[in-house]
Amino acid sequence: MASWCVRSMRQSYCAVAVHLRSLSSRQKMVSKGPVLTNHKTAFVWVSPRLFCSVAQKKNSKSSSEEDQSPALDEQKSEPAVENSLAEEKARLEEQLKETMDKYKRALADTENLRQRSQKLVEEAKLFGIQSFCKDLLEVADILEKATESVPKEEIKDQNPHLKNLYEGLIMTETQMQKVFRKHGLVRINPVGAKFDPYEHEALFHTPMEGKEPGTVALVTKIGYKLHGRTLRPALVGVAKEAS
Repeated sequence: MASWCVRSMRQSYCAVAVHLRSLSSRQKMVSKGPVLTNHKTAFVWVSPRLFCSVAQKKNSKSSSEEDQSPALDEQKSEPAVENSLAEEKARLEEQLKETMDKYKRALADTENLRQRSQKLVEEAKLFGIQSFCKDLLEVADILEKATESVPKEEIKDQNPHLKNLYEGLIMTETQMQKVFRKHGLVRINPVGAKFDPYEHEALFHTPMEGKEPGTVALVTKIGYKLHGRTLRPALVGVAKEAS
């Protein structure tokens, strides 16, 4: 600031001196006489404070213009910033909505998978012995046929060996049925029941007096169910109307 004031003062002094010299030369040309007049170059004293005050005004004016221009730029840029922020907010809200939707879908899929896996595990625990039970059913059938083949009139005290053997077979069969029931394996003996294709397998249809058509009239082989699921259907004969 001080150096600028000094340069301005020097330039002003030179300009005033040149102006006064030009005025004196014009006066000499107008007189056209031989009279010589002594003219002294006059200098106008300009106060340094005046130049400093002018410089300060210029600087203050330029600084005020510079201060106002950023404010105007800020006022112009505020709507653009607000619009960009609004667009960014809308985009983030949409992204959040999509993310929450994907999260809920993934959570539902995970819950369904957990339930299915739990059901499969429970079924594996219940029906894991299915093959073993099927093999034991043949043993139970053989025991049943063995006890049925013994003539009842021969089971007497006079024949203790046969009696003891028969009682042993009956006890074995009874104990086996208890073990079956303990593990969810129950017998299907549907004599007189309505024919059910999910539990019964019809071998033949025959007219039979005293039997309602469509009911089981005869069971040739006992069926079994494991925890409510048919493990082996009962082989039956179904009654029909007499023609």
